[in-house]
Amino acid sequence: MAVSLLAAVLVLSGTLFAADIKHPAAANYNIPLWEEGKVPLAQGNGPLDSPFLTVFLPPEGKRNGGSVVVAPGGSNIMLMYGVEGLDVAERYNSWGVTAFVLTYRLSPRYGENVRVMEGKRAVQLVRSRAAEFKLDPNRVGYIGFSAGSNTARSVAGTSGPGDPNAADPIDRLSSRPDYLVLVYGVGRAAPGESLKSFPPTFLVSAAADTGPALGNAQLFMDLVRAGAIAEIHVYQKGRHGFGSGFGSPEFSDWMGRLELFLKLGGFLPGSN
Repeated sequence: MAVSLLAAVLVLSGTLFAADIKHPAAANYNIPLWEEGKVPLAQGNGPLDSPFLTVFLPPEGKRNGGSVVVAPGGSNIMLMYGVEGLDVAERYNSWGVTAFVLTYRLSPRYGENVRVMEGKRAVQLVRSRAAEFKLDPNRVGYIGFSAGSNTARSVAGTSGPGDPNAADPIDRLSSRPDYLVLVYGVGRAAPGESLKSFPPTFLVSAAADTGPALGNAQLFMDLVRAGAIAEIHVYQKGRHGFGSGFGSPEFSDWMGRLELFLKLGGFLPGSN
């Protein structure tokens, strides 16, 4: 846990340390989404203008080639790195999955269009480093919480195969997540949006958290009707912001349910 706390300090400070970036063997370190001076739509060059991923590696002998981008929530004005970032990354690590916690640019300085762009870039960046991290580029997931979940839905809905003629080789790769996890975010589909080609989607919320619960329920029905793969869990009691659910009497099992969903889908070893 000490390493995780150190990573939290680095992430919360918004500071990138060159030593971290140059040594992939480190347990936690940061990778910028774009090189310095090349961040699209940047309104400055400070820490809050520089989105990045923080890498969480599973134990060496446990890695199975899976990866996931983790987008914490926080109403787009802050980021809940604890229960919606570090805890989730560490749970994924216990499954043998390499996790990348996304630090995205916040309101009011930046709008949702910027965050969606960053989410897609994060997926492309992970794929671009698949050989380095020994990842399967066809098992890149995306999990979002609250505001991060809303963005995740838009990332999946607007992603594409990449531009083969792009000058930046990362932009040539697909930005489509191979699966999607939406945690207490209002997941309603956009008007006229085709959901048939949506990635397998896992939705979870609490019934008392009415907006997200009803939005997720509607999206689940729309996905199933469109022929996409989806699973939903709406807990009878609870609240918004339960994160990983660790130690919670209401929500402690939801990540275990997600693990089974991923096994059944072939994203984790042990699938049927």
